[in-house]
Amino acid sequence: MKIGFGCDHAAVSLKNTLMEHLKSQGYECVDYGSYDPNVKTNYPEKGLEVAEAIMRGDVDKGVLICGTGVGISLAANKVPGIRAAVCSEPYTAEYTVRHNNANIIAMGARVVGDELAKKIVDAFFSAEFEGGRHAMRVDMITDIEKKYGAAWHE
Repeated sequence: MKIGFGCDHAAVSLKNTLMEHLKSQGYECVDYGSYDPNVKTNYPEKGLEVAEAIMRGDVDKGVLICGTGVGISLAANKVPGIRAAVCSEPYTAEYTVRHNNANIIAMGARVVGDELAKKIVDAFFSAEFEGGRHAMRVDMITDIEKKYGAAWHE
């Protein structure tokens, strides 16, 4: 599986830690930055970059990290077909895949430490979408996305 990583300046260290962790498990990781914690990066740009890479098929899933995980996930969720979930513990990370078919895990570098973050991504990437009644609900989310797409703002 190919995973896209994106972060702002607050999360460079955690991004690098998680990339190495997942590479050691055989995942292919694509780094969309940020690369330098001393250079301010706007988290919406990185959220968008990884979300668009998933939409194009350049990567299969994504990991996004900013100070809290919230802002970067909000940006990613504006891209059609993206289901980014902020998780601060493994249970939610597992179930956001199992029930919501999430394709991006987001977290806060100022919220979780390295070891907890590893457990979160492990739970996310080991989970599989259950389908069934959950597929109907994911379809409902997609219908909302279609209803309030770009035309809504014109």
